[in-house]
Amino acid sequence: MRQPRTVTLDSHAAATLRYIRASMEGAGTVAVPGSAGVSMGMVGLGAAVLTSTPAFRPHWLLCWLSAAAVASLAGGVILARQASLQGFTLFGAPVRKLVLGLAPGLLAGAALTLVHWQAGNLHAIPGTWLLLYGCALISASASTTRVVGILGGLFALTGLITFWLPDDLLTVALGAGFGGLHLLFGILIGRRDRGL
Repeated sequence: MRQPRTVTLDSHAAATLRYIRASMEGAGTVAVPGSAGVSMGMVGLGAAVLTSTPAFRPHWLLCWLSAAAVASLAGGVILARQASLQGFTLFGAPVRKLVLGLAPGLLAGAALTLVHWQAGNLHAIPGTWLLLYGCALISASASTTRVVGILGGLFALTGLITFWLPDDLLTVALGAGFGGLHLLFGILIGRRDRGL
């Protein structure tokens, strides 16, 4: 007579818990904290003020590239901290989806910046940045929240308008987008998260 195959309750429960955790992580979304938007917005407003001064106006591209690096670092650190508080690992599915949503638009922006710079078409760079950053946010909203998609749409619209602005208003457009929109949505997200 054959003995029935038995599975111990402990191993079955452990396997079930591993499956549930993996399923929850795969379906999870990363909550973008309002403080990330506020910090990135403050950097953007600072860059707009700096590049509107006569001394830094000729160096606007370098100033804005530096501001992008600082804002990305600040936002990334805050977002990574928030993700860890939510129980997500840095290389888990929700964070990976967020990065994969952002990456194509950001890489396209970097490539087109180089193309415009080499062609001497500096006027097109601010609109390109705003438009492609907006597209990146719209893509990333699949793994975050709807409000990130709305923010992305506003960035894209600002970018499209920026293509038709005169040169002396390009810094204003960059400040309105990377400073004003980040700051506004950061405050709105922060208030929503606190239930105010």
